[in-house]
Amino acid sequence: MRKIREKDIRECVRRLALKANVRLRDDVRRAIWAAAGREVSARGRRVLRELLENAKIAQRDSLALCQDTGLPVVFVEIGPDVDASGVNVTEAVQQGVVRGYREGSLRNSIVADPLRRGKPGFGPCIVHTTFVRSKGFKVTLLPKGFGCENKTQLKMMPPTSDAKDIEDFIVGAVRDAGPDACPPYIVGVGIGGSSDYACQLAKEALLRPIDKRSRVPHVARMEKALIQRLNRLGIGPMGLGGKTTVLGVNILSYPTHIAGLPVCVNISCHVLRSASEIL
Repeated sequence: MRKIREKDIRECVRRLALKANVRLRDDVRRAIWAAAGREVSARGRRVLRELLENAKIAQRDSLALCQDTGLPVVFVEIGPDVDASGVNVTEAVQQGVVRGYREGSLRNSIVADPLRRGKPGFGPCIVHTTFVRSKGFKVTLLPKGFGCENKTQLKMMPPTSDAKDIEDFIVGAVRDAGPDACPPYIVGVGIGGSSDYACQLAKEALLRPIDKRSRVPHVARMEKALIQRLNRLGIGPMGLGGKTTVLGVNILSYPTHIAGLPVCVNISCHVLRSASEIL
């Protein structure tokens, strides 16, 4: 069994904070490139090409892809071969975020008191820690900007709801977001669990490559159907119209109570940023 050290966690998170904020994920880059070739709107094609150019410049010059470098959400997965006893994982993650954001001159956007607000800082961020069967100590950092985070919707649907009811709610959530959260969007959906866990699932869904469908056949069919429906909304790139309103829809589900059906929609803007590393 390998002992994990706090300084290793801090350094890992520092690297991930820099990488996630300046490098567009390859799957998102490919999706934007493909969408630019399909887009029927001239303005939409221009916007998509500009998004690719922005990503190219950001990576080349180590600049933030977006001025809103978000509230970092960090997922830590601890495997059976790792000894993390005596290690304050959450504190080490927090310190790594601060170091990375300072080093990269990334925006400090977090207010310590949500009611009184006050001067923003670099933390604290959100940390989810789970114990898994796979080996290693995996860290994933997702900087979530709040233009799109503010468009999150949760609905406690009746257990009698069918697939169409769920799809209608998801389509409605994207329609309500309209152009406000910088489309084209990537839509994360969490179905099942409890209200809080459905929201976590929706965010975790954004970590899956957007060119990979769910392994569950009926969920994969729902994802495909939603992509088609959402791209018929006509919102288009940056809300200027066109057939590219979303780049992808990822759904995660979990068992739930017989009396309920929680569904959460977590929207990401076109700058879906995340980075992972295994220690």
